Amino acid sequence: MLTIPGTWDRLMLVELHIRDFALIGDLRFEVGAGFSVLTGETGAGKSIIVDALGTALGERTGPEVIRTGAEKCIVEAVFDVSDSPAAAAVAAGLGFEIEDHTLIVGREIARGGRSQARVNGRPATTAALREITSRLIDVHGQHEHQSLLLVPLHGEILDAAIGDPAAALRAQAGERYAELQALCAERDRLQTDERERARLLDLYKFQFDEIEAARLDEGEEDLLAAERNRLANAERLYAAASEIHEGLTGVDGSAVDRLSEAARTAERIETMDPSMAALSESLSTALIAAQEAAASIRSYIDEVEANPARLEQVEERLELIRVLKRKYGDTVAEILHYASELSVKIDSLANADQRSSELSDSIARVEADLAGVCKELTALRKEASKRFAKSVEMELGDLAMEKTSFEVSIMPCQPGPTGADAIEFLISPNLGEPVKPLAKIASGGEMSRIMLALKTVMAQAEVPTLIFDEIDTGIGGLTAQVLGDKMASLAGKCQVMCVTHLPQIASKASHHYSVSKVTDGDRTRVRLRMLTDEDRVAELARMLGADETSDVAAQHAREMLTLASSRNG
Repeated sequence: MLTIPGTWDRLMLVELHIRDFALIGDLRFEVGAGFSVLTGETGAGKSIIVDALGTALGERTGPEVIRTGAEKCIVEAVFDVSDSPAAAAVAAGLGFEIEDHTLIVGREIARGGRSQARVNGRPATTAALREITSRLIDVHGQHEHQSLLLVPLHGEILDAAIGDPAAALRAQAGERYAELQALCAERDRLQTDERERARLLDLYKFQFDEIEAARLDEGEEDLLAAERNRLANAERLYAAASEIHEGLTGVDGSAVDRLSEAARTAERIETMDPSMAALSESLSTALIAAQEAAASIRSYIDEVEANPARLEQVEERLELIRVLKRKYGDTVAEILHYASELSVKIDSLANADQRSSELSDSIARVEADLAGVCKELTALRKEASKRFAKSVEMELGDLAMEKTSFEVSIMPCQPGPTGADAIEFLISPNLGEPVKPLAKIASGGEMSRIMLALKTVMAQAEVPTLIFDEIDTGIGGLTAQVLGDKMASLAGKCQVMCVTHLPQIASKASHHYSVSKVTDGDRTRVRLRMLTDEDRVAELARMLGADETSDVAAQHAREMLTLASSRNG
């Protein structure tokens, strides 16, 4: 194996284990330190490995990635965090213990769509997964350089390069802005339509007064219904009660008289036969009960009367309750609860002017707070942007763009959740030409190199592992050569892995892996293998466009590897 001196010899991403993900059955990728490349034919599955890594890092993933025939897929990434105290601190702050400087993160995606994330074997949210791994690894996708065309992202890049100070101020700005939006929305609701507020106030007062005038009681409806039944059936009730009373106390053999006679007879028998004592007592008890019943029915008869006036009053009261129930609730209790809500609404509307004044004061206070945070953030950005631009120009110089001028334009704008700055990257690719918006004048090849320069500068903000997934698409020649040199140089500061189709880049790597598709029976799977020195020669020859028998291509490949080794020596 040809070695590339001067590379970063510490591992961060140690291992990636993938099972039943897309075309991968079971793959264990032991990642090398320094600069590693993955190569292979188009469609061989190189980007599948990067996608699987993204899944382990917490990227949004659905069940469609599960290998055909499997019920779930599992992806695990093992990191050595001995040189990343920031990630270890975040993990510890989220409750995940780090042992032996090892962090294992992973995801399990089930066919039904359920996803389970884990950190060191413990269940975790994907948000926690992303928060931890964002301190460890940065994945740069195939078309990410196109994001430079989106000017709003320029501020995100600058703030990411500044790091924690910018993040803290952005968080404060976001909190103040959210508070301001809520206050303004409430004030707008109060001021939107004064006539509507007056209309609602009249309506609520009418409804409240209507309920209040009824003087409802929660239990009265049942009592009124019972009284109405008695009044409506007064004559029949009187007749039935009188019949009962006659049976109990009438002159012709009433129940009371017969029980009285029977009780006296039982008492005489008891004097002669003590065993009749129980019967005698029962008859005495029955007599008392009959007498009490007679008295009760007599009282009931006296109370029962046909009273049409009272019946009308009861019917009117019940009808009032029915009307209120149709308007305001299914029960009297619900009507009374609605009245309480009306009281609160009336107070709120009646005091709207006072509340509006209070809101205006609060809005002015929060606007001042937001302006203060934005001013501080603007000052930080302006100071940092000069160093940032100079660093980017230095990196571009290493990428054969030494005549390029790079500036960060920071113009004032309306305060928002990310500050009060309109940030845009400006470049001049040619000496003596004024800088212009990058998004309008940079070519595709320049975009790739500028993004790599930005990534290099941002890598100095302690993201220890960088993954580049075919960022070399659409470039070649000298640009490919300088991209390879820059990645090799970058590997002196951090761990770098690149998926590439360019031999100029692949030849610079200290570890070269080949990705291919193989067939097992009637199934296709992705295979990954680390190349030996001779394997690398053959792979580079293939990438140069030659067949396996081309001695010229093989010699060219050896020269590329030798040159790469000498340049990094």
